[in-house]
Amino acid sequence: MTQTAGRWGDLRKRVASAIVMAAIGAVAVGWGGLAFATVCCIVTGLMIWELSAMTAPDRTTRAILLGLIAAGTLALILFMHSPFYLPLLILPPIAGLWRPRRDRRFFTSYALAIMLTGYGLVALREGQGVGAITWIICVVVVSDVLGYFVGRMVGGPKFWPKISPKKTWSGTVAGWVGALVLGFGFVQLGGGAALIWMSPLLAFAGQLGDIFESWLKRRSAVKDSSSLIPGHGGVLDRFDALIGVVLVLLLLAQFGELPLTAAG
Repeated sequence: MTQTAGRWGDLRKRVASAIVMAAIGAVAVGWGGLAFATVCCIVTGLMIWELSAMTAPDRTTRAILLGLIAAGTLALILFMHSPFYLPLLILPPIAGLWRPRRDRRFFTSYALAIMLTGYGLVALREGQGVGAITWIICVVVVSDVLGYFVGRMVGGPKFWPKISPKKTWSGTVAGWVGALVLGFGFVQLGGGAALIWMSPLLAFAGQLGDIFESWLKRRSAVKDSSSLIPGHGGVLDRFDALIGVVLVLLLLAQFGELPLTAAG
């Protein structure tokens, strides 16, 4: 009984927090425009703050300042709505190197990935529609939920024990299968057939994003990126998979139009 309670002890908090986040996200995605851009700017700033705090724990004030710089920079880029301002995405990562910190190279690359994710989400919402963002979020959620429940119920060999000791192959594969089924569903709703193979690919990208953040936390000797979200840890803990997903989508977009418009 104690073992079962320990295994699922955080479930109630996770569900409650997930409901709140889902409600906020649904409203922002549905409205789009300024509402969605504002949420993306806030979340981006919070993730940069958490990343800075993890890699330089003795500089809390500078971490807050970096978060504000990140949110403000992204807001400026989105407001100006011009590709000439995109190089400013590198500003927060570079500003974070003003003082020594742990894993300087990883901070720079990860901070840039966060900035690209914030911008990419808004670009995808404006260019592809609400269906595209809904699909992206559903892939992340389905993969995460199935990975969580199947991994804890079935258990088995660990996926990458040195970096993320809680993740199992059973949960990882369950996430891929769930994403594949989800892709079929979105095709039936009018999406391109490529969503069938893109969905498990993005699920895998999201899992790698989760694993990379777990690795960074282990190097920084912290359990969570912060304690902002009950049951989930920090904002970065909750949206790390989204970083991997959006980066892969932005890469795929360089080779042709994404098959998402019909689903939006």
